[in-house]
Amino acid sequence: MTEPRRRQIIEADLTWTGMQFEPGVQVEVDDTGRITRVGTLHTKATTRLTGQALLPGFVNAHSHAFQRGLRGRGERFPDGAGSFWSWREAMYALVNRLDAKSLFDLSVQAFQEMRSTGITTVGEFHYLHHLSDEDRFVFDTVVLDAARAVGIRIALLQTYYRTGGCGLPATGGQRRFLSTSLEGYWSQVDRLELTLDPTRESLGIAAHSLRAVPPDEVEQLHAESVRRGRPFHIHLEEQVQEVADCLDAYDQRPMTLLLDRLSTMENVTAVHCTHTDPTELTAFIDRGGSVSLCPLTEANLGDGIPPLGEISTTLRGVELCLGTDSNARIAMMEEMRGLEYAQRLKAERRGIFRDEDGTVARRLLRIATQGGARSLGVASGEIRPGLWADFAVVDMAAPILAGADPDTLLDSIVFGADPSVVTRTAVGGIWDR
Repeated sequence: MTEPRRRQIIEADLTWTGMQFEPGVQVEVDDTGRITRVGTLHTKATTRLTGQALLPGFVNAHSHAFQRGLRGRGERFPDGAGSFWSWREAMYALVNRLDAKSLFDLSVQAFQEMRSTGITTVGEFHYLHHLSDEDRFVFDTVVLDAARAVGIRIALLQTYYRTGGCGLPATGGQRRFLSTSLEGYWSQVDRLELTLDPTRESLGIAAHSLRAVPPDEVEQLHAESVRRGRPFHIHLEEQVQEVADCLDAYDQRPMTLLLDRLSTMENVTAVHCTHTDPTELTAFIDRGGSVSLCPLTEANLGDGIPPLGEISTTLRGVELCLGTDSNARIAMMEEMRGLEYAQRLKAERRGIFRDEDGTVARRLLRIATQGGARSLGVASGEIRPGLWADFAVVDMAAPILAGADPDTLLDSIVFGADPSVVTRTAVGGIWDR
């Protein structure tokens, strides 16, 4: 990055304080990269952001960085309509082409693009582990090295992948994902933990899905994640076929299995839940679970629209988080409004994710920041003392924000802006430019 950590007093023309943008707010950051004070500090600013607004950096709770290499590919359908399953074949073809250098380059490209759009933390759901059957887990450090090169905060969601489908052997590109045993998986987790920089890097535990991990092993993975105090993530009910396969193999839907098998949902994030029964989804959230939505990828793949409108008024916002998933488009503002707009189309009404004051943009921002931080177990997502100094800066003079005032600025950003309004980001108090 361009500068070392140092004590700072940051003052923007407007700062997001959790409920509104306010002028005259100063943010003190210590030389460890933590926020120490926020308010009217009556001191000289060391970083003055004139004409700018300061927000918490966005938290991308679900990414597959290597899939950035698919952008612009798989979008032609000469044989008729495509599907998630035909897209998956294009993804496997990419997997088979990747070596350490190309994976590093793609990951750097994805992470740089994230930072340029205001994302300061990425939850990297990482299952592309192996260069070959002999060179195992080589790619884990490649992804970490890419995050270090860019300076993005990373929660590496180290993913366990055991089968090629419910009870089926892995084939082709899937072999580069495999863990041959839980013991081997945990040994690699232990090795990775010794290499992490705790100021920017953390580990989470992930089971790829109930297609790729048998229920008994999902249960064991989760139990150990609880013992270690780590977040636990799993793809769940993204596709109708996935639900059908699970019913055929285990006589239960994926969410039903989770609710029956796991001791607690407090550290669990279920990714997608596109076809989850609303009653089960409510039970999952009531027991402390988080749901990671990826509206742009879910739309791109034709997954469907998750049944959130029926439960939206019971949510505080932190039970949900957002991810860029396949990275076909990296734009958290579009993920936020895509989440709201899809539910509006489904329900044929407006204001789905409104908060107690009827404000939608405020709740969507909470989902894109605090919700992701909660899911990943990262001390960020707000501008308040004790948290990491992870910020996104927005240019209030950008033409796309013309006419916005302090009361309407957040709505203008969420519903009218694109990532071009982001001028700078900081991760742990270190600015990208």
